[in-house]
Amino acid sequence: MSLMTVPSRNILCYNQGKNTQGKGMAVRLTVREIAEQKGFNISTLSRKADVGLSTVRRLWHDPYRHVDFYVLERLAKALEVPVTALIEDVPGK
Repeated sequence: MSLMTVPSRNILCYNQGKNTQGKGMAVRLTVREIAEQKGFNISTLSRKADVGLSTVRRLWHDPYRHVDFYVLERLAKALEVPVTALIEDVPGK
């Protein structure tokens, strides 16, 4: 699986590729886990990252949701972690 951003829209995407032999791969966002470890709730993370409350709420409750890359960058900066810490490979999802 390879992660990439689509230049025209800066959306985080995943590529299943043909070598997975029908076993798809997905990415899972770890925003909630990292935020809770650092003492953030949805509203405080939203304010610190300057990301809409509804966006953070959706990512908090649905870690498989597609997300714009710039949102991940803002969340990572607010949480003081690299963007890659917010992304986890999940085989067979």
